[in-house]
Amino acid sequence: MKFPRNKLFQRIAIALAATIIIVYVYPHPENKRFNYEEGRPWNYAQLFAPFDIPVYPDSATVQRARDTLDARFIPIFELNQLVIDTIVRALPDAGSHRLKTALASELRKIYSGGVVDSETREMIEAGRLPKIRILEKNIINEMPTRSFTSPREIYLYLDSTISDPALHEYFSKAGLHEILEPNYTLNREKSEQLYDNEYELITARRGVILSGATIINKGDIITPQDFTNLRTYEAMLDEMHTNDKADDVVMLLGQFGYVALILAALMLYFYFYAPEIYEKRNAVLFIYAMITVFFLLAAGSNRFISSGIYIVPMTIIPVLMLVFFEGRTAFFVAMSATLICAGISSFALEFIFLQYCASAVAIYSLRELSRRAQLLRTSLVVAVTYIVAYASLELMMNGTFDDFNLRMVVFLLINAALTSMAYILMSAVERMFGFVSVVTLVELADINNPLLLRLSNECPGTFQHSIAVSNLASDAAQRIGANVQLIRAGALYHDIGKLKNPAFFTENQHGVNPHDALPPERSASIVIDHVADGLRLADKAGLPEVIRNFISEHHGAGMAKYFYYTYCAKNPDADPTPFRYPGPNPQSRETSLMMMADCVEAASRSLTDHSQAAITDLVNKIIDGQIADGLHNQSTLTFRDIPRIKEAFIKRLSTIYHSRVAYPSAPAAQ
Repeated sequence: MKFPRNKLFQRIAIALAATIIIVYVYPHPENKRFNYEEGRPWNYAQLFAPFDIPVYPDSATVQRARDTLDARFIPIFELNQLVIDTIVRALPDAGSHRLKTALASELRKIYSGGVVDSETREMIEAGRLPKIRILEKNIINEMPTRSFTSPREIYLYLDSTISDPALHEYFSKAGLHEILEPNYTLNREKSEQLYDNEYELITARRGVILSGATIINKGDIITPQDFTNLRTYEAMLDEMHTNDKADDVVMLLGQFGYVALILAALMLYFYFYAPEIYEKRNAVLFIYAMITVFFLLAAGSNRFISSGIYIVPMTIIPVLMLVFFEGRTAFFVAMSATLICAGISSFALEFIFLQYCASAVAIYSLRELSRRAQLLRTSLVVAVTYIVAYASLELMMNGTFDDFNLRMVVFLLINAALTSMAYILMSAVERMFGFVSVVTLVELADINNPLLLRLSNECPGTFQHSIAVSNLASDAAQRIGANVQLIRAGALYHDIGKLKNPAFFTENQHGVNPHDALPPERSASIVIDHVADGLRLADKAGLPEVIRNFISEHHGAGMAKYFYYTYCAKNPDADPTPFRYPGPNPQSRETSLMMMADCVEAASRSLTDHSQAAITDLVNKIIDGQIADGLHNQSTLTFRDIPRIKEAFIKRLSTIYHSRVAYPSAPAAQ
């Protein structure tokens, strides 16, 4: 089998671009050695210390010690004994030395008990500062704070206790509220230095893991102390990183190979088992872009939220794939994305198992999306599957529910709920990549659609013919595994071009045939033009390309034989070109099947003998004639499909034209 070179290069470029983006975001050697979480099992092999590793207290122990330190820490203050002298000198001379001396005496008495700022005074009143440390001549002493006051309290105290009218008047004019200051002030620098020294004591290392000793065993639950030891180990590795560049390159190559192999295997799957995807560049681009985007979402969630990867609704991938393609491809793509994302998961086996179960159930529960309620049902089923799968893992790994993580359960439920967003993403994908979902096809097949409603009113015969063709083709499509919804919708629109000249088509005529007054070549032109007229109407109505294909291909490059044969009766050497439809011939199973159903349904209306033998002969004659004319050479129908299609047509037409029991005449009146 030979790859077309230009397509091969395009597909390689798409896969390579996705690989580069994913590997760029992958955890690199210099910033992450292992994926692990406190309280979960260690999923790697037994880890030995390659060098001596200091043992520091775990974060919980440090936090408790720090809380204790914060509650009991005594800050350092300094006593400025000159403050009171400065305040006394600032008192105004009021002509009476007695008044100034009396007020100064009161102030000295109060300042001897200690004065601090208002903020410190509030801490003392709240009981958070029963003592302070006093730094004096490089010696630190502790003293109680029960006698401390603040400048504001001094002012209020003097204002309420001075009984001498003259002294109170002097006090009021002295402006003490502007000159009173604390004599005990916080030495912030010394206090912070002392705090840091005490903090270093509680966080100092408490031992060492000697080189060659075990850091942690495989399967051990990671305790807070284990978590701290592992972080210390990784920090020391980072310090030595400059000497390990060669190892980093090897690890980076391994990551590139891991991602590239997964994406290459996916491309080979498309080539051998889903050629309809491989042949469409937009389809390949969509799938690889979707995998890349969901990986980036998983990496971002995991970076900012512990275990955040479990919030990302990975089941949207198989849902979207199922909507636009088919179930087997949906599962293969979902597992490819899961394997890539597992590389950034702390617990790869757990992640792969959960996504495997959820993807399989999502595909099975959905199968064919045609209503919004189906997605809600799928979200509910996925949620139940996640919980059951997670519980099974816990029992398998731990044998108990003691370590059952409710936070993980919440993440998985959020994940399942977000799966319903696939309905919103479907519209965006359809617009960006030109796909058509089953939901869109169901909406297009609604006979209340404006274009179909117009066909029903203006061309009732054509409308009934289109419905009959739709039913006939859909029945056969089920037998050969073709896209039933696509055929159903395409068949309803294949003849909309007849809206321009309804009376020129037999099914809309009522005794008068306008072709009787026209030469055969003119009649053929009008009939053939219904294809081009239909495409113009489809473009105006915004119908998707897959529906327009039914309009352009339902006659292929066939002949308007009735008018051609009529013309040949008078012109034996007639040129057949004016009597030939513009084509192209059917390019897919669905349009091929619709061409067969269109001709068979139209021809069956002219039958006078509706026996099964006559219907069988008609079906065989029409389909075999089309095949002999080469009209189906470019479609993907197989020889195995043809007998099944014939059988479906014969069975349905026989049911439609079955003979009815003759009712007896009513008895004559007595």
